Amino acid sequence: MGRTYFVEEAVGQYLSDLSTKLKPYVTGLLIGQCSLQRDYVIWAVRTPPKEEQKEDGISPSKLASIDEEWITTHASQVSRMLPGGLLVLGVFIIATPELSKDSQNALRKLIFSVEKSLTKRRLWKPAEEEVSDRAALQICSATKKVVCRTYDVQDPKSSAKPADWKYQSALSASWLALDCTVNVNIHIPLLATSPNHDLEKNTKTGLNRWSKQIEDSVFLINGQVKDDDTELLEGQKKLRGNTQSSTQFSDVKVLTQLSQGSSHRSTATVQVCSASINLKGAVKCRAYIHNNKPKVKEAIQALKRDIINTLSDRCEILFEDLIINEGPHRKNFEREYHVLPQRLFVPVAGSSVMLSDYKFGDETTGEIQERFVEMLDQSVQAEDIHIGEEINTVNICPVTDNMDDTQQKQLTKGTLLLKLQQNMGVVIAAAVAVFASIFSFNYFSD
Repeated sequence: MGRTYFVEEAVGQYLSDLSTKLKPYVTGLLIGQCSLQRDYVIWAVRTPPKEEQKEDGISPSKLASIDEEWITTHASQVSRMLPGGLLVLGVFIIATPELSKDSQNALRKLIFSVEKSLTKRRLWKPAEEEVSDRAALQICSATKKVVCRTYDVQDPKSSAKPADWKYQSALSASWLALDCTVNVNIHIPLLATSPNHDLEKNTKTGLNRWSKQIEDSVFLINGQVKDDDTELLEGQKKLRGNTQSSTQFSDVKVLTQLSQGSSHRSTATVQVCSASINLKGAVKCRAYIHNNKPKVKEAIQALKRDIINTLSDRCEILFEDLIINEGPHRKNFEREYHVLPQRLFVPVAGSSVMLSDYKFGDETTGEIQERFVEMLDQSVQAEDIHIGEEINTVNICPVTDNMDDTQQKQLTKGTLLLKLQQNMGVVIAAAVAVFASIFSFNYFSD
C-alpha cells in the first residue's frame, strides 16, 4: 500500500494557477511534514526563473533543458526558510501533454538530486524509522490530471510507487508549535599545525561536535520531562472544530549535559593552537508538528533539528556574505568578530505555521520581502515580519601577556583558565556577548 499525502486546498489552487500561466512546463518543490502514519503538504513553491529567462520572457521548451543545479540550489535556499518539522518532501512538474511521457524520468532525477543536496548540508542523521519516501507529482496542464508517486531516497535503485493525493481544507490551521531559546557558547580551536585555516570547514567540525550535545540534551516541555511515546497533548486541551488559523504553543527548555555518564570514558588532548573561533549568544528556535495525535518523540526531534539547523544555516549565510563582499581568498584574519544574521518569522494566510528567514543588520525590509517572493513565491507585508531576536552589544576581550595588576584583577575566573591554557601553548581568546547571535573569529599569534 502506497503513502497518502494530505494536501492543503490552497496548494491545489496554486498549482492550478501555475498550469495556466507557465508553459510548456514548470517545476517546483513540495513542502510539508512526514510522519509514520501520513504525510502533509502545506505549501508548493515554483522554481524561480533564471535571470536570462526573466529578461527574455521565454521558458525552455524541452524537459532535457531542466537545470538540475538551479533547482537543487533553490531547494537548499528554501530549506533554510523552514522552521523545525518542515522539509522539502517532494518535487512537482506541470507539463503539456507532449512532455508528459518524459516527466516521470525528470522527476525521479530531481528528487534524488535535491535530497542529496539537502542531506549534504545536514549536521544530524535521520532516525532508523524515518520516512525516506519523497513525492513526485506530475500534473498535465491540459487535462489537469494529477499523478503522484513516491521514491525511496535511501535506495538509489528505488522504483516508483503509487501514492494518494488528497486535498483538505484548513490542514495546518491549528498545528502545534514548540518554542525555545538556546544559549550557545562554542569554542573551536584551530591547530597551529594546519597549513591554512579553512574557517568554514573548521566551523562545521565544531558545530558537528555541538550538535551531538543537542541530540543528547534533555527537553522540558512546559516544565515537564515527558516519555517519548506519550501523546504531546496528553493532559492538555486540544483545539477542536476551529478552521481559523490558531497555534497552540509549548514552551521548551533545553538542558545540555555537562559531562558524559559514568559508562563513557573520555580523554583530554592537549594541542597547540594558533587561533580560535567562538560562537556565543542565544538563538530563537521553533518547530511545528501536526495535530493528529503527535508523539512527544516527533515534536522533540523536530525541535532538535531546528536548533541544529538554525545555527548551521546562519554560519553558512555569513560565509556566503563574506565571500560576496570580501572575496574567497581573504587574508590577514588577525582578530575580528561578526554578528550572525537575526532570525525572523512571517505568518502565512490560512495556516498556523510561520515561515522563517534571516537578516543582517543592514538589510532592509524591502530586501526581505523580495527574497520571500523570489524563493517562496510569497508576498509579505512589512508589518508581518517578526524579528525573533534582539541585537545586543558585543565585546571581544583578548588575553595578552603584558597586563598590569589592575587588568589582571579584572579577569574573570573563565578568562584565568584560558590564560593558563595559553601558557601551555594553547592560544585562545575569550569573547563576551550579551545574548545575541554572535559569530566571532579571534586570531592571536604566538
